[in-house]
Amino acid sequence: MAQAVLNNFTIDEFYFLPAFHAPHKPDMKPTSAFHRYAMLCLATAADEKVVISTTELEHGKIRYSFDTLEELRRSFPDDRIFFVMGADSWTDIRTWHRWEEVLLMTDHIVISRPGYEIEFGHVTDVVRARIVDLRGGAAPKLLEKSPSIFITDAVNMNVSATEIRNDILEDDVLDRTDNVPPEVAKYIEKYELYR
Repeated sequence: MAQAVLNNFTIDEFYFLPAFHAPHKPDMKPTSAFHRYAMLCLATAADEKVVISTTELEHGKIRYSFDTLEELRRSFPDDRIFFVMGADSWTDIRTWHRWEEVLLMTDHIVISRPGYEIEFGHVTDVVRARIVDLRGGAAPKLLEKSPSIFITDAVNMNVSATEIRNDILEDDVLDRTDNVPPEVAKYIEKYELYR
């Protein structure tokens, strides 16, 4: 996904921001932030344009995307920031803390995903006015109104973290290595994660 976004949007660097604990999953016990950080590092080590940020982890608590984006805007005042989310997050965006402000404060890239219909009726007119639909192969025009919300199908992957975790839990073996880099698969097995 990161590579497709880098290629299609001519972005200089792609930052992964692992959450300490996602606020929309308060009842779920997440895998340790340390393990998630380590797996991201293993998965992206070969790509110089992909960086793993510890911004959210360093706060050591549940943190909202709104707060993180505010911090990033202060840290990178001269850069155009693109927040990437999946179609599932777009569908649930109204459950996010200060969701409309989140969508208006930076550019966004919404990645379509098989099984998720991307609708626009659940957002406000102000947000809808910023949507640039790139599905069907349209090339992004990054000088369009800013901030924009780009809807893209350039990343056509049907990979679900939930399915991978469930597979490990049910079979006790990671046999979906086509969706998990080998280094990460070995790490998951070594530390017996998701069991």
